Amino acid sequence: METDKKLIFLVDDNPANLRIGKNVLSEKYTVATAPSASKLFSLLENNRPVLILLDIDMPGMDGYEAIKILKLNHDTKNIPVIFLTGMTDSSNEEKGRSLGAVDYLTKPFDPQTLIACLEKYC
Repeated sequence: METDKKLIFLVDDNPANLRIGKNVLSEKYTVATAPSASKLFSLLENNRPVLILLDIDMPGMDGYEAIKILKLNHDTKNIPVIFLTGMTDSSNEEKGRSLGAVDYLTKPFDPQTLIACLEKYC
């Protein structure tokens, strides 16, 4: 990994979303991808990102459960989490923010909007 770029984790169960997100962000950031919340927690064992982009609707553990665990853990509670999801209902955004998400973006995302959002928190 390049040390001059900040590390971001992108968590999504859709391989196309992981690929597109990584392509958009890799010019400015080092992007590690995870296809599930359980893989996210495996990555966190040895790495500390400056931010986590987290999908909500995933099989197994969803993004809401994952952020609860992140916020309860002393080592991860201060990592900003942005939900990047296809769930567009305002109640989902309210729930995400109430669980500790710093922002909420919907897919499909605009690359410039995504980068501008990340720059607020990185």
